[in-house]
Amino acid sequence: MNLQARRGTASVQLLCQLGEELGVSTAACLRDTGLDEALLADPLAEITAGQELHLVRNLVARIGSGPGPGVLAGQRYHLTSYGIWGFGLVSSPSLRSAVELGIHYLDLTFAFARIWLEEVEGEARLRLDGSHLPEDVRVFLLERDAAAIATLQRELFDTPLPQRRVCFRHSPPEDLGPYRQVFTIMPTFNQPQDLAAFDARLLDLPLPQANSHTRRLCEAQCRDLLVRRRARAGIAGQVREQLLAAAADMPDMERVAQALHVSSRTLRRQLEAQDTSFRALVEEVRQALAEEMLRAGGFSVEEVAARLGYAEVASFIHAFRRWTGITPGTFARHARAGL
Repeated sequence: MNLQARRGTASVQLLCQLGEELGVSTAACLRDTGLDEALLADPLAEITAGQELHLVRNLVARIGSGPGPGVLAGQRYHLTSYGIWGFGLVSSPSLRSAVELGIHYLDLTFAFARIWLEEVEGEARLRLDGSHLPEDVRVFLLERDAAAIATLQRELFDTPLPQRRVCFRHSPPEDLGPYRQVFTIMPTFNQPQDLAAFDARLLDLPLPQANSHTRRLCEAQCRDLLVRRRARAGIAGQVREQLLAAAADMPDMERVAQALHVSSRTLRRQLEAQDTSFRALVEEVRQALAEEMLRAGGFSVEEVAARLGYAEVASFIHAFRRWTGITPGTFARHARAGL
């Protein structure tokens, strides 16, 4: 989890509003975050994921870390809360296309959970993973992100999407009312996975506001915004430049440390101070280069895998799906079609 990742202020505004309704002042929510109410009122301002996480911890410390409040938070996240990312979803030709766009540009949202799509035996499953999240806010953030997904699905169709099941790993709360209201069915708790599942045939339903021109425009703007937000400063930026310069023969940490005239131990410590790691930067560079080659065309999946240093194509495909939620072949087809 990159706590230095940039994001908009809409989410912290919504969380402060929830706090006020639950008896927690905005000042208490903002304590020690480095944020103030003037910044929250600026629609062009950006904060870090770490600042939002600190705010969530302030809120949860006062309302309790149990289940329930996360669902109340998630239903506040409307399509309009996400800016250009939300417009991209609305203008997509189908639910499948919207889900793939949404997952690919998930870093433009306020989600903290890792989210990906699985299709298993006629069932579409949106999986959520919060294993990397701090324990004191894990339930809140998982429920918030799951409820936000349900809210987005409802707004894409102007009606709730029929769910087969919604599952949470944690124990149920006493008050289950908000869950039925948001998810339309009662979730099951103490399950092995966090997920929302529906009939896979619904993925190919056309969206009522589909517009191919708007979709292409939104995706281009999402791509540009993501590049700007991922721009690295400091030592992380220097490491990224070294990796990009030698992408065909991706250097290890020792080589990069030598090029930057520091020890590998010092480099590791400096990257940790920026809430990242050498491995995370390697993954970031590989993803950016893979997308660039697949979007440009002229390279097969096998060639892209080889150019990025993967010994096996299957390993590259697995990594690309983990990064984007879709396979490199699907990404390339969408790029050629302008989706």
